[in-house]
Amino acid sequence: MRVLGIETSCDETGVAVYDGRRGLLLGHAVHSQVALHADYGGVVPELASRDHVRKTLPLIEHVLAAAGLDGRELGGVAYTAGPGLVGALLVGAVVARALAWGWGVPTLAVHHMEGHLLAPLMEADPPAFPFVALLVSGGHTQLIEVAGLGRYRLLGDTRDDAVGEAFDKTAKLLGLGYPGGPALARLADDGDPKRFTFPRPMTDRPGLDFSFSGLKTHALVTLRDLAPDDRAAHADVARAFQDAVVETLAIKCRRALRATGLRTLVVAGGVSANRALRARLEQMATAEGGVAHFPRPEFCTDNGAMIAHAGALRLAAGEAPTADLAVRPRWPLDELHPPVRA
Repeated sequence: MRVLGIETSCDETGVAVYDGRRGLLLGHAVHSQVALHADYGGVVPELASRDHVRKTLPLIEHVLAAAGLDGRELGGVAYTAGPGLVGALLVGAVVARALAWGWGVPTLAVHHMEGHLLAPLMEADPPAFPFVALLVSGGHTQLIEVAGLGRYRLLGDTRDDAVGEAFDKTAKLLGLGYPGGPALARLADDGDPKRFTFPRPMTDRPGLDFSFSGLKTHALVTLRDLAPDDRAAHADVARAFQDAVVETLAIKCRRALRATGLRTLVVAGGVSANRALRARLEQMATAEGGVAHFPRPEFCTDNGAMIAHAGALRLAAGEAPTADLAVRPRWPLDELHPPVRA
């Protein structure tokens, strides 16, 4: 089954076609809005929605042409229905529903974070169910026990800032540009790991929840004693912050593996592209006698491939097509269910 995926949840317009029968991505393209929002230091929802309106149809035409397909040859159209910015979500939903109706194919609403969670299954050596998933992005930091498609149990969540949000806020304190997370990671590469030591929040007590707002405050207090133009010192702060985040995530992932008795860790979401985090979690998983799986870097951030893939899996499992146009800006992942047959 060949499925067109449309992702418009925030500031990237992603489109892809995935062939579920062959397990093959036939084409994909992503348009980033980073330049559009850079002057504002963050995403402006109205501008994001307008840009999705401009870019979605041209990207669909481009991807279908690259795949050598006509829309009527598809088995379905999947779109991100949430969570995300309501205006941006509606753009993708309306386009998906209209095209699917015209082509006479089913439409399926996909959960954005389920798309991220399942993205590593597109790789050459995919993980098998069950596994523990760490979802790390600008809006989410969650540990999930994954028993199968749609069978998710929340193990731990953030009580305040998500890890990507903490990266961006700390990057702003350091005077870095937007998006802040990748800029902070690059600066951290030049930092001295021994100069500053930041706390590992909520690791001195049992449980799998997270809290990262205090690290941002710790960075602010540390920076007050440094010269504003001291780049070397700023690099040291960036390194201490990143090390604290990475080690905190590693400690919590180890606890989750031990608590569930599982040995497979899947890491997905925008922050999963961070090289230091990948290296540390691979090391931790190996030490636990297990293995860590990641999507390729281009599929860590928002993209249409993960939506097409998740839609193809659900449609192949007999999921009933989506009957309405509803989108859900807030949509807890553990409210999902296994595929519901028509």
